[in-house]
Amino acid sequence: MATQDVAIVTGSGRGLGAAIAQGLARRGIPVVINYRSHEEEARKTAERIHQEGGHALVVQADVTEDTQVSSLFDAVEAVFGPVTIVVNNALVGFQFDPVNRPPFTDLSWQDFRDQWEGSVKAAYLTTRRALAGMKEAHHGRIVNILSDLIFHPSVPYHNYVSAKSGLLGLTRTLAVELGPFNITVNAVAPGLIYPTTASRATPERLRNELAARTPLGRVVTPEDVVAPVLFFASPEAAMVTGQCLIVDGGLMMR
Repeated sequence: MATQDVAIVTGSGRGLGAAIAQGLARRGIPVVINYRSHEEEARKTAERIHQEGGHALVVQADVTEDTQVSSLFDAVEAVFGPVTIVVNNALVGFQFDPVNRPPFTDLSWQDFRDQWEGSVKAAYLTTRRALAGMKEAHHGRIVNILSDLIFHPSVPYHNYVSAKSGLLGLTRTLAVELGPFNITVNAVAPGLIYPTTASRATPERLRNELAARTPLGRVVTPEDVVAPVLFFASPEAAMVTGQCLIVDGGLMMR
């Protein structure tokens, strides 16, 4: 009998995470709406899923905290059973503001640490907690959300880009170790996503310039990223692991 997938999307109360959660739910997958501080938006996302006939559970947790991640998974497993899909999407306190970004010498080590904890530590904690259930089921999908800036940092967001680059390294090493358990680990690297809370700081003039340099003529929307994530989470991607798919309209070609 096939395992019933259950998904956690971190930081899914709004923006990209909410779009991913809704996409998974439309495929009949019970999904957890995880949020840190925006409860009202998280509940509205869950309500939209329920109105479409899907199953969603809203759980508050800071995914950079070990005990809260454990409580998150405990709550999910009590309702839906073991988690088989983890989408590490949460973004901790960052604004894409190329005009007012701090130069390297103005960044403290804490600024770097905050981004590393939000990207790498959060993925470490959620993956570690999910592995027991995935290994028992001999089935799992982990998808990490990165950025095309790790391949070409056209704007030198030093702390953010270094953290996302670290998450790419973790994606690849996990893919090697977890492959024998039929657990795949992949990443999606979008370009600037608009509209989101983090991209509101990017001036419209600069968004338009970015769109003009992009072969498809526009910046990325949250909905553009959903299908690549769903692919990596699907049976169709059973033989795909350790990969990073750039989703930016052709701006970055590799």
